Amino acid sequence: MFAVIVKVRMKPEHREEFIEAMLQDGRGSVNNEPDCLLFNIIEDHTDPNQLHLYEVYTSEQAFDAHKETPHFQNWLETTRNWLAAPLEIATGSHLFPADSVWRKQG
Repeated sequence: MFAVIVKVRMKPEHREEFIEAMLQDGRGSVNNEPDCLLFNIIEDHTDPNQLHLYEVYTSEQAFDAHKETPHFQNWLETTRNWLAAPLEIATGSHLFPADSVWRKQG
């Protein structure tokens, strides 16, 4: 599986609307992308204006396809001026658990 971890810092004055846009993108990913197995949005406990995303796709190509979806493009356009810093994106492959145990988030 292909994992994506993103650190997101939003401007405080856009926090509520940013989170709503982020939730729409997450729902779109889970509901409309068969190869997106997991899309978690985590609120940081030490900084309320920081989110961590944890996404799992069946492949790097599936993640590339995610970046072309209407819901992601809408999120990108909607939030681009609400970011307090550039996104910090890390990717990798799962060592554990095995690919065979993954199921789509429901």
